Amino acid sequence: MVKFTIIFRKPSKLEAFESQYNHFLALVEQMPLITRRQVNSVLGSPLGESPYYRVLEVYYDSYEHMQESLTSAAGQEAGSELRKFTLGTYQMMFADVFEEDGGSSPQRQ
Repeated sequence: MVKFTIIFRKPSKLEAFESQYNHFLALVEQMPLITRRQVNSVLGSPLGESPYYRVLEVYYDSYEHMQESLTSAAGQEAGSELRKFTLGTYQMMFADVFEEDGGSSPQRQ
C-alpha cells in the first residue's frame, strides 16, 4: 500500500482556506483507484503549537495505482486546484505504508 500525503500549513485566512480546501477535496474524491482517504485536523504537537493545520492522506493499493489516479483527468483537475493554494503553504510526499495485522508489539519481560 502507498499513500499520497499533503500537509497544509496554518492558514492566515481560515474561512477562505476552508472554502478552497473543500472544493479541492471534492475533486480528490472523484479520483479513481483510491482505497482510503483520511483528513486530519492538527491539534498541536508535544512542543506546543504546530505550524500545520490539516493533513490529507490518500491511500492506494500500489504505486502504479497512485500514478494512474494522479494522472487521470480527475487527478489532473485536482492538481490544478491544489496549485491555486499559495506556494509554500503545503508540502506533498509519497510514502510506502507498512501496516501490521493486530497492531501490537511484543512486551518486554
